Amino acid sequence: MKKFVKNISLAAAMLVTFNANSALLHFEGNIEYHNDVILTYFTIENDATDVRLWTDSFMDGINFDPITALWQADGTLINEDDDNDSINPETQTTFDSGFTLDFLAAGEYIFSVATYNNFASGNNLSNGFDFDGESPIALSEWTQPANSTGMGSYWSVWLDGVDSASNPSDPTEVPEPLSLLLFAAGLLGLRACRK
Repeated sequence: MKKFVKNISLAAAMLVTFNANSALLHFEGNIEYHNDVILTYFTIENDATDVRLWTDSFMDGINFDPITALWQADGTLINEDDDNDSINPETQTTFDSGFTLDFLAAGEYIFSVATYNNFASGNNLSNGFDFDGESPIALSEWTQPANSTGMGSYWSVWLDGVDSASNPSDPTEVPEPLSLLLFAAGLLGLRACRK
């Protein structure tokens, strides 16, 4: 019984620690056309500091030049960025972009990635993007304004300091951190009951 209590206490301590330090989440995939926009939805359970959102898609010119934007859940534009490769210099290269946020209030948000220069057309996501009215051009055939023809279609999005996230463009399901910890606590409890 002492082992059971010890294991449950350990699981509870892990749960509290994990909620205080949210997870690093990654989504990736390929876009098909020059006017495709990738949307990643994420949640902050409590007011957070040191939130980082970035793309490392460019890969020194192998892939398209990305533009990122941060939106509130209702679609209101918070900020848009063309080039910021200082968020994670280990993986980002020139023309990658994203945000480092000293503070982000609890709530739901959207992080978007588009090709340069497909900027947001207004201050709300419902306004769309500059290339929306254009006929889709396969990325392999499009001459991108910042690069040249034949840029790769790979996109990669990282979120650090968020509680949960989803991206309909990436079929890989990323479990919420809390779910993983509850599962681990259940396994510890089962292990303790066997002894």
